[in-house]
Amino acid sequence: MRARLRQIKEALRKRMREPIPVQGQWLRQVVRGYFAYHAVPTNSRALVAFRHHVTDLWRRTLRRRSQKDAMTWERMRRIANAWLPPPRILHLWPDRRFAVKHPR
Repeated sequence: MRARLRQIKEALRKRMREPIPVQGQWLRQVVRGYFAYHAVPTNSRALVAFRHHVTDLWRRTLRRRSQKDAMTWERMRRIANAWLPPPRILHLWPDRRFAVKHPR
């Protein structure tokens, strides 16, 4: 997770001057892809932590765009809820996933 967050931080710095909706669309894809791979049972705490860290990195990047910083956590929470998907488990338990029923 730390390596992925480091990559996101570097990419956000390059995209700092883009409008918030463009950044939000890109971050939505990144977070959705991370969740698609890591959203297995018993990993919900890690998904919540990843989304929180991405939100914090995005907030810090947006704060650097201006000397008049108005990016409070409440405003950032509204922006993150609008653009980032909520963390949820997407995969079933292995015994449910691999239970194949044959018509024999």
